[in-house]
Amino acid sequence: MSDKKHKLQKTSLPEALNTLIKDHCVFAPAGEAERLAFTPINAENTQDVNLTGLSVLPPKELIFPRSETLYSVDLGTGDVTQPEEAKKTVIFGIRPCDARGIVNLDNAFLEKTYVDGAYADKREKLTIVTLACQEIPDRACFCDSMGGGPHDAEGSDLLMTDTKDGEAWLVSAHTDKGKAVEELWKAAGLLDDAGKTAAVKPPSCTLKVDKPKDLAKKLANAFEDPAWAGFSEACIGCGACSYICPTCYCFDMDMEKRGEASQFRCWDCCMFSDYSRMAGGHNPRPTKKERLRNRYMHKLSYFDERYGRTLCVGCGRCLAKCPAGLDIVSVIEWGGTL
Repeated sequence: MSDKKHKLQKTSLPEALNTLIKDHCVFAPAGEAERLAFTPINAENTQDVNLTGLSVLPPKELIFPRSETLYSVDLGTGDVTQPEEAKKTVIFGIRPCDARGIVNLDNAFLEKTYVDGAYADKREKLTIVTLACQEIPDRACFCDSMGGGPHDAEGSDLLMTDTKDGEAWLVSAHTDKGKAVEELWKAAGLLDDAGKTAAVKPPSCTLKVDKPKDLAKKLANAFEDPAWAGFSEACIGCGACSYICPTCYCFDMDMEKRGEASQFRCWDCCMFSDYSRMAGGHNPRPTKKERLRNRYMHKLSYFDERYGRTLCVGCGRCLAKCPAGLDIVSVIEWGGTL
């Protein structure tokens, strides 16, 4: 990618979005506070885009939907119908932690010999335009303790960073998809030569976590430690932590018959008692202790062993939203003492 910097004036945001809308489905955060969510953007609602704060739900459902039909079979003719191909999509204004989260989903769905076709189709046609954090969006964020950072570009096709004067964004393309967006904006006359314009310095997360380099190994060695029972004591098994997490990807598969047979999959959660129940009724994770241990081990140990990176990206959603006050940070720091 070119090292030449360009800037996009913040007043040009509606025009920049309208340029993308012509050839893409565009999703951007809209709403206020607890209703901030990634929303389809069109020419009529560009003014609703809200680039402050962190969305309550991550945008992972745009490539890994809550529920999706994988194929359908006509029970009379036997004809098989595949879902329509994904459309070209832009996620605009995603935060660096969520962009890194999509990289982790890529690891799970696209690597290690198996490629998930439904995910791959949507991912191939997805462009990620990331907004670097000028301010830490939530006091529970700890991304810079988990290998990322408020200005981290990993997983981003295009990164937008506030200028020091706060009037514009510096635009930097990191992939060919990002370069294509940059060229669209340039052709529309929306980009200026940045020259020596400086970006705002990255902020530092207020929540600091002492994550040891060998955390995965330490937790694996502590599999039978009685401390897991203590961590799980307050858990009510609601599954909120999984549904608001940008990297959880547990799912269930089932068949629905209504004139045709449709194979579908939907989000599931390893904190539910039925998730690990096997045929015949046996459950290798019979209590919430085993289920909570599995969740944290997957985030902090198993995924690292398989892909060489921690699954948790430090977005802080589970800390902020858990009704029982469970805290993954306490597990990380406990692991550092083992």
